[in-house]
Amino acid sequence: MYMKLPKSKTLKIYLLLMVITSLFTVCSGQKTEEAKLTYAPEVPPHIDRTSEAKVIVNIETVEVVGRLADGVEYTFWTFGGSVPGPMIRVREGDDVEFHLKNHPSSKMPHNIDLHAVTGQGGGAAASLTIPGHASKFSFKALNPGLYIYHCATSPVGMHIANGMYGLIFVQPKDDLPKVDKEYYVVQSEFYTKGKNGEPGLQPFSMEKAITEIPDYVVFNGSVGSLVEDRAITAKVGETVRLFVGNGGPNLVSSFHVIGEIFDNVYTEGGVLPNQKNVQTTLIPAGGSAIVDFKVEVPGTLILVDHSIFRTFNKGSLGMLKVEGEPNATIYSGKQDDTVYLPEGPAIQRMVTEVKPKASAKTPKEILANGERVYKSVCAACHMKEGQGVVGVFPPLAKSDYLNADKGRAIQILKKGLSGPITVNGQKYNNVMPHLELSNEEIASVLSYVYNQWGNKGIMVSEAEVR
Repeated sequence: MYMKLPKSKTLKIYLLLMVITSLFTVCSGQKTEEAKLTYAPEVPPHIDRTSEAKVIVNIETVEVVGRLADGVEYTFWTFGGSVPGPMIRVREGDDVEFHLKNHPSSKMPHNIDLHAVTGQGGGAAASLTIPGHASKFSFKALNPGLYIYHCATSPVGMHIANGMYGLIFVQPKDDLPKVDKEYYVVQSEFYTKGKNGEPGLQPFSMEKAITEIPDYVVFNGSVGSLVEDRAITAKVGETVRLFVGNGGPNLVSSFHVIGEIFDNVYTEGGVLPNQKNVQTTLIPAGGSAIVDFKVEVPGTLILVDHSIFRTFNKGSLGMLKVEGEPNATIYSGKQDDTVYLPEGPAIQRMVTEVKPKASAKTPKEILANGERVYKSVCAACHMKEGQGVVGVFPPLAKSDYLNADKGRAIQILKKGLSGPITVNGQKYNNVMPHLELSNEEIASVLSYVYNQWGNKGIMVSEAEVR
């Protein structure tokens, strides 16, 4: 039945309906946004909204050749062209619509298993995508926490070992305490046909992967990805949060920061800070942890896997550079230097993992080979620019001892050195171990050193080394 109303009353009802409709839209409509993905060590920005949203995630798988270590290349299978893949941040309760594309140039099908997904395969079956195709699936972010994602296409281990992993953080409704800096770090290992340091494009070794003997254990996809000018940074007084994952595929990480103590550890990627004042935390393969700490004094803090040969021989070393005013009440630095015990006469033998191929012929190739050997073997003691450490490791830069006698330098590299020497007026009395370098490596690294840092600029031949 139709009832005619006065004009003014009709207008009021119309306006009321408009208000109700608008309110209904605001209250029931879900905001849609695209996830802001970031590449390590950057973390996606904090989600400030207080309501749930529909979040679109777009990631493409692509197979690329990239740097694994100095002089060493590897064919990485990646999410987003990077190892680890981009970090994803959503909020607890969000509806996530995931779009996975597989680049047409890929040789393999790929998919994604997100440990944050409640559902079969973590989305793996729903996202299996052949080259040149795209897949879509959706899930609700039910459980807050920090989760690994990885490719789960057969052979699963090979896809992970080739670099297909990353982190997704489901930010809890009851947020974590705010911090000043957040960083994204993922440890993983690589298994190559050639030994650690063998130059060139290295293929994957299934045999080493099965026996779980990696040639490289690294942070963020390559040796040196978090050192020197690529180091993460903070200022004295700031609180730092590390989102740390372990892509594996095999090893458990003993994650440690030299020079710091974790104020809070959210073990295994949960959202409860269930441990305080922790030195080292275990992170399982396919797992994660969140650590917070305040930096009180300046310096370079070293991120390591404290299964320590992995760090100093296979690559799992990163840096956090802290700037600010010193505080001697917290840390004094060196206050005294006295003799504790004399050095013994024993010479240690140290087997280097670096075995560059005997292929350097031109002066340019010889110097490049020498630089690679120097950075891998010598720089840890004699420092990056050959400056040494006063009283401990003699300098190679502008070194009167080095430049005075080429034959003596060759014999030191062939046999090691012990006993007192004087370099640029400073006395040294330590042991240089015998390094099992080949004749070509000795010739190359000495040629490199003689042509750096103000030295006399001569070359050393293999014939002189023999």
